[in-house]
Amino acid sequence: MVRRAAAAVLVAAVCGWLSTLAPDGGAARLAAAKGKAPGPKSEAPEPKPEPPPPPPPDCTQAKCLALTFDDGPAESTGELLDILASRNVKATFFLVGENAAKRPDLVRRTHAAGHELADHGYTHADLGRASKKTIVSELTRTQDAIRNASGVTPVLLRPPYGSTSERLARVTRRMGMAQVLWTVDPFDWRNRDTDDIERRVVKQAKPGGIVLLHDIHRTTVRAVPEIVDRLAAKGYVFVTVSELFGGKLTPGKEYRELESGAGQGHP
Repeated sequence: MVRRAAAAVLVAAVCGWLSTLAPDGGAARLAAAKGKAPGPKSEAPEPKPEPPPPPPPDCTQAKCLALTFDDGPAESTGELLDILASRNVKATFFLVGENAAKRPDLVRRTHAAGHELADHGYTHADLGRASKKTIVSELTRTQDAIRNASGVTPVLLRPPYGSTSERLARVTRRMGMAQVLWTVDPFDWRNRDTDDIERRVVKQAKPGGIVLLHDIHRTTVRAVPEIVDRLAAKGYVFVTVSELFGGKLTPGKEYRELESGAGQGHP
């Protein structure tokens, strides 16, 4: 009798120990104690992916215009970025390398806002008259400053003063950079008059054109809202330089405007 009782106690102890090894045993016992069965584990819903941005317009058909800003970043660049964001306008910024190195926060902000970053030399030197060594130094240091701030390596160059040469063409061809000039110049660096800058740009604008402006001047920055609003009312859409040319620019070549035939700018 004693042996049978001891065996019964041993079997009960083993069964109790095995029950602790069953999956979710604790949860099942807790649920049973509360009078309900354990439910499935809840999972957080997966976040919905952001919709892709709309494709850029076909500038062989639309009235495209590229706004470009030279010599920054400067303190007034932040004000300009706010203006462009409020109107959903994208532009191209030709940065001076030493300014980019001093204000990497503005370089990052410009890139994050969807604008195009481009090279304008490190010290704004006359690259058309410069030696090969100077050209390479000016462009390479600017590329480094922009890349260190934003992670982007520019593929566009605007030679300071619009000064170019065969030597510069050879260097930019080897570095994979196209040269970008302009069709509209309101001389905003000379005429520090907001109304005059606005009038000149609106008057000179044409489909496929590139507008030269300088975001280092507040008089220029304050002309941008009226420039955008008046030209948008005329049916213009604003694009980056790369978008203007459909993303197909040849390294070393000079670009002043998109010439796409008589159909350009018509629906």
